Amino acid sequence: MARSRPGFYNTIEYIGPRPQKPKKRHFFGGWVILVIAVGIAFWFGRPLVPFLKATQLGVSLEQASLLISSLEASKEPADRLAAIALAHSGEDITFDPAYYKISYPGGDIAPTKGAAADVIIRCYRKLGIDLQQEVHEDMSAHFRLYPQLWNAPAPDPSIDHRRIENLERFFERKGQILTPTREPADYRPGDIVIWSLANGDKHIGIVVPGPAERSNEAWVVHHKDTNVKWEDVLFDFKIEAHFRHPIAAGN
Repeated sequence: MARSRPGFYNTIEYIGPRPQKPKKRHFFGGWVILVIAVGIAFWFGRPLVPFLKATQLGVSLEQASLLISSLEASKEPADRLAAIALAHSGEDITFDPAYYKISYPGGDIAPTKGAAADVIIRCYRKLGIDLQQEVHEDMSAHFRLYPQLWNAPAPDPSIDHRRIENLERFFERKGQILTPTREPADYRPGDIVIWSLANGDKHIGIVVPGPAERSNEAWVVHHKDTNVKWEDVLFDFKIEAHFRHPIAAGN
């Protein structure tokens, strides 16, 4: 009987690390550490939010403060309005165009909420002008001259001044009307601009200087979504109307 010869066909040798038994996953694993880390970063990072916003614009908080101080020192109401708008752009305000029953005069919705028209109302009010009262009084005397878009039988001081179409008509009646152009030099700090958005809605903002070395440019403070912003978007939308110094009736 022939004996089989030994060879590599008869023996398989394993070379490598000893197999390890799979480790049992802990319920409290890496995701808990991640949640804790995110929470700590959010808590301690909150004071940095204004700085980060300013950094994205290429301007420091100190430079922004200097620009605001320069505008506040002006004797022109329009410059002071621009300064107020710039300061307002740093406030944390959630976009909310909903109807709220508010007091009159001097009424306002919650300071942490607002929409495009509320930027105008709040900035003018800090200048000493209550557009809620001005618009309501003019609408009460000339209701049919204002847009009839909401099936309202009479003026409503809780919402009329918060509607861009009504502000546009008020500024047409009380302010200096300028022809909209695409020339930046035609726009000055404190000017009011009304745009038509792609979806047909109207939008409104206040013209302000740009940051730092761009201070000779026309930027805007507006509230289109998320939060109030200071942006270089003047010509990003179709400009429908341009007003200057629409301070108040009788001024």
